[in-house]
Amino acid sequence: MCNLQNQLTKAYYMAFLSPKTPPILSVSPNSLFPSTKCIDYISCNAKNQVRKSPPIARTPRFSTSSGGQSLLQNERYSVTRRIKKQALRDSPEIMLRVNLDQCSKNGDLDEALRLYHEAKLNNIQLNVYHYNVLLYLCSLRSDDDGEEGLNPETLEKGFEIFKEMIIDRVELNEATFTNVSRLAAAKEDPELAFNLIKKMKDQGIGPKLRSYGPALFGFCKKGMADEAYEVDSHMVDNQVSAEESELSALLKVSSDVKREEKVYEMMHRLRATTRQVSEETAAVVEDWFLSERAAEVGLENWDTGKIKKGVLKGGGGWHGQGWLGGGDWRVVGTTMDEAGVCQSCGEKLVCIDIDPKETENFAKSLSELASKKEATTGFFQFQEWLQRHGPFDAVVDGANVGLANQHTFSFSQIKGVVNRLRELSPSKKLPLVVLHQNRVNGGPAQYPNNKKLLESWKKAGALYATPVGSNDDWYWLYAAVSSKCLLVTNDEMRDHLFNLLGNSFFPRWKEKHQVRLKPSSDGIRLHMPPPYSIVIQESEQGSWHIPTVTEDDLETPRQWLCATRARNSMPTP
Repeated sequence: MCNLQNQLTKAYYMAFLSPKTPPILSVSPNSLFPSTKCIDYISCNAKNQVRKSPPIARTPRFSTSSGGQSLLQNERYSVTRRIKKQALRDSPEIMLRVNLDQCSKNGDLDEALRLYHEAKLNNIQLNVYHYNVLLYLCSLRSDDDGEEGLNPETLEKGFEIFKEMIIDRVELNEATFTNVSRLAAAKEDPELAFNLIKKMKDQGIGPKLRSYGPALFGFCKKGMADEAYEVDSHMVDNQVSAEESELSALLKVSSDVKREEKVYEMMHRLRATTRQVSEETAAVVEDWFLSERAAEVGLENWDTGKIKKGVLKGGGGWHGQGWLGGGDWRVVGTTMDEAGVCQSCGEKLVCIDIDPKETENFAKSLSELASKKEATTGFFQFQEWLQRHGPFDAVVDGANVGLANQHTFSFSQIKGVVNRLRELSPSKKLPLVVLHQNRVNGGPAQYPNNKKLLESWKKAGALYATPVGSNDDWYWLYAAVSSKCLLVTNDEMRDHLFNLLGNSFFPRWKEKHQVRLKPSSDGIRLHMPPPYSIVIQESEQGSWHIPTVTEDDLETPRQWLCATRARNSMPTP
């Protein structure tokens, strides 16, 4: 047995250490690359294993019978497989990757460059992953003083590494171009950054949002508005959607160069994309309204019929007909009361309708996603059950409600919410309670009162127990969307599951359908959806209301920017 293993070990390493991949014969103890002593270690280890095993027990396994031959082949395969795995783990390329990853984690460019030069000296073949880590580290914006920007030496080293990639004929990918674009932007050369994006497209590599950042932000920073608009247009052509930071930069440069029509466009793109803005973007918006140019532009005598037609076409909350009114703007921070009335100007915000077709399409995509993620039969059975017992006026996320402000699961708390929802329901129908099967069959569910409560919900067709191994989130969300009803939960629905649903329709749906639980002196109070839409709104009188992003604290009122003209204008009937 020992001879066999030694022969297999030797045969494999003779092939592995062929002239195509010469071994490293001399390496210092602190070097990145392992020595070839692993060969002796594996051989010796095989010998030691044989000494520990009784020879008589091994003999039958190598008989000349067909069974013995099969066992012999399995033994050879097992040994060879172990050797291959060990060789792969100890290969110079893998060890280089592991150490570069550590450098990337620590932001250690100096150590990464040392490893790079050592690899070159030892003729180690670097792949695109190795090079991309090096380029990423070179593109990090940190110099010796800790200020933003790159020192010239680091920039030069980054471009040298990129040239080396070309010389080595390494196949470039999106990460490569993006990292070099960042180097170009740090060099204050957004033209080069944009040319790299175009080159990426020419090579059949699809740019991502991050790919455009260096060129777009570089042009905006230098006040090169037309070039920034060209980058934005390139993004649209490649179906890459700008997010808040990109739109905010475009809005600022448009304001700086007094392009009011572009500012107007970016305001509406923010409305459609982000709905609520960060404090940084709110400051950019405020700067525009307080600028001299903003006071100079605007239609003072407008056609009210045309404005109303624009509002109707857009679904409410905006008209899209351009700036209205004249004179200076008054910009203040404000809040809305429960009815959606601005506490500064007194204007009432509107509730923007959701197209029923959008809801149907969303329910369909939700069903498809859930069917892929869940046990197929389990979710299909739920859909069939829902068709028989639904639709409902409300759906309750039982697990979330049962644990809201509680240390232990409370069925009585769910009961209180269910009874309150039934009172509010026009049909006086019980809401649907969705609970995991473990919650229904074990623990507090076995107490007599709870058992009786669950049985009454089951008989009424108001309880669904999700199967073992399932994620009940899919069930209560689908039930609420398909029933077009309220959803009672404090779950903010932000994890990876809900990210699959996108960021366009889902936030609007949540805003109009999610009922939250708020602790009160008499237990739990339901916090109903607001009767207005929390989104940038443009009124028929030309004023603007911009909501800012806040933490999900029901006790803290959301802050808004209210922008109105200092003097009244006269619309034309």
